[in-house]
Amino acid sequence: MKKTRTVRKTAARPGQKVPLLSGGNPQIAKGYGDDPVQAYIQAIPDWKREVTAWVDQVVSKTLPKVRKAVKYNSPLYGARHGTDWFMSLHCFTRYVKVAFFRGADLDPVPPGKSRQKYVRYLDIHEDDARDEAQLAAWVRQASNLPGEKL
Repeated sequence: MKKTRTVRKTAARPGQKVPLLSGGNPQIAKGYGDDPVQAYIQAIPDWKREVTAWVDQVVSKTLPKVRKAVKYNSPLYGARHGTDWFMSLHCFTRYVKVAFFRGADLDPVPPGKSRQKYVRYLDIHEDDARDEAQLAAWVRQASNLPGEKL
């Protein structure tokens, strides 16, 4: 019987080139904590790096004890113990998508609709104005709602 070799993604190291998936989304290994999220952000090309760094900064400033992870090639943010996550980020060709897993329960509801009952999105394009106060309010509200187990 022939043995097969499993190829695993590895965490990005300083100076290491990270493969980019469609839309410029970095292929970062699953990991927990701030380090994998920062590796994800540093691997993003062009203006999307600044946008994701800004979102990460707003979340971290709003919730100093926020839990972070990278799973499914996307940063996740959680406020409770365990596997509950309230928000994620993902890069696409023309925008960065912020997903609020219970976004339908936020006030005001984020503008991007979803096929899923409760998920709502905030799509941030290159030249969009950024409303830090609104993003922080959504983060604060979302962190107090039940999260998704991912």
